[in-house]
Amino acid sequence: MTTKEVNFTVHHVARIEGHGNIIVNAKDGKIEECKWEIPESPRFFESMLRGLSYSDVNFIAPRICGICAVAHANASIAATEAAFGVKLSEQSILMRDTLFDAETFTSHILHTYFLIAPDFLGVGSVIPLATTHTDVVLRALRMKKFGNDWADIFCGRKTHPISQVAGGFVKFPTVEQLKWIKDKLEGEIMKDLEISVDLFKTLKFPDFVRETEYIALTKPDEYAFIGGAIGSTDCKPMPINDYQKVTNEFCVPQSTAKWTKHLRESFQVGALARFNVNHDKLHPKAKKVAQAFGLKAPCYNPFLISAAQLVESMHVVENSIMILDKLLTKGIKPEKPEVKVKAGRGVGAVEAPRGILFHDYTFDDAGKCIAANIIIPTNENHNSIQHDFDKLLPEIIDQPQEKIKLTMEMLVRAYDPCVSCSTHMLEVKFK
Repeated sequence: MTTKEVNFTVHHVARIEGHGNIIVNAKDGKIEECKWEIPESPRFFESMLRGLSYSDVNFIAPRICGICAVAHANASIAATEAAFGVKLSEQSILMRDTLFDAETFTSHILHTYFLIAPDFLGVGSVIPLATTHTDVVLRALRMKKFGNDWADIFCGRKTHPISQVAGGFVKFPTVEQLKWIKDKLEGEIMKDLEISVDLFKTLKFPDFVRETEYIALTKPDEYAFIGGAIGSTDCKPMPINDYQKVTNEFCVPQSTAKWTKHLRESFQVGALARFNVNHDKLHPKAKKVAQAFGLKAPCYNPFLISAAQLVESMHVVENSIMILDKLLTKGIKPEKPEVKVKAGRGVGAVEAPRGILFHDYTFDDAGKCIAANIIIPTNENHNSIQHDFDKLLPEIIDQPQEKIKLTMEMLVRAYDPCVSCSTHMLEVKFK
């Protein structure tokens, strides 16, 4: 049966952070409107940072997000250190890397289990899932709690970290705490993750393909999450300081978040982009997870972002087991962060769970921030979501309206958008 008319608006797409709407109108099989709309009020975080000391900037900037606070803290601190020419010790680098792994793991578990699993398991949210699939929810909660505890040990608390500062850390884990994390990763968490892969590879992800550019940080010798260069599936790597040549932000009437584009009409960031750019640098068990999902680069199906997140979850677990071995072998030594304030500009780039994140600060000679620019991963993905909509809707227009609606909601959820973080500027023209 062909659908002659399709007419719906989804206000506040469920199981995403923030407020995004889907608007679809079609008559006699002809699509008149297909729109991904962001109506949230801008938050003006860059303006809040101006005039503040660098140390305050590094604690306030992570308040942009309660989910990716570690990523924002790292990007903020990296920009500050770049401006002041700060060099980190090997111990600080290792601690940052495993802290970042903790957030990546926690966020991916939150997304795959609590936000997208209900779509595939036939329930409306994780609440009824607790009754219909109790073991699934208990496993998710167990992994999520461990991820939070893992991050707490290194940064004082998972949400809005306090122990990580420019130049290093002001709190250090004990040998017992490092051993506890490593034992959990090698035992219970590895087992839970393997069961998770077995579960999710049985799910039927929608068959949809749209070729686009994928952008992610890249390094020659590791699967990059912190620093490196800006990699692309369409061109050679570029320096982080040239990020504005890549993002090319612009405004559209339907969104209070700016959109971005590079060499094509849109580009995608996030777990699938990182996989497409850096898949050859995954740890061995993570490569086996990719094989279990049939995930090969380049993959152009955005619904498989979740599969890429499980690949990365295994990667960060393997990566941190290696880091913890190094820290235990070398021993943890208290170090005093050293920062010599001077005028300058620095750009920090990290791979937040949802994609590449940029913080760009300029400081005066007293260490006060005089200019700031922050580009959020979801900000970069809005344009990609819209172009996915434009291709997806004609392919499913003959399906029942409720199925069309659900599939488009699932597409948005696949991106795991953090909409509130992305709303930074509204262009207002006065007449």
